Amino acid sequence: MFDVDGWTLLTILAMGVITVVTRGFFFLSDKDWTLPHWAQRGLQYAPIAALSAVVLPEIVMSDGLLIQTWMDARLFAAAVGLAWFYRRRGVLGTIVAGMTVYLPLHLGLGW
Repeated sequence: MFDVDGWTLLTILAMGVITVVTRGFFFLSDKDWTLPHWAQRGLQYAPIAALSAVVLPEIVMSDGLLIQTWMDARLFAAAVGLAWFYRRRGVLGTIVAGMTVYLPLHLGLGW
């Protein structure tokens, strides 16, 4: 059914061994592992940084280029969503507020 040569099989097995060893590395020791304070502090910002890296380009770019006009529904929706979150701290309300602004501008005005 599948024609797998020796090198492909060896590569798959080696990758599997490497994955098991690297993921199980922390279980090999009997003592507790602790991260340095600077690493623990840095990990607190990782979700914010990852979310910004995904969301921000979607707001300010279109087809891989920066948007050229302020008449873009995403800008206004992001501003309203940010204001809502700053004021109320609710994620669901942030989404609803942003979409309440985005949909009429995008569908109604074609922005």
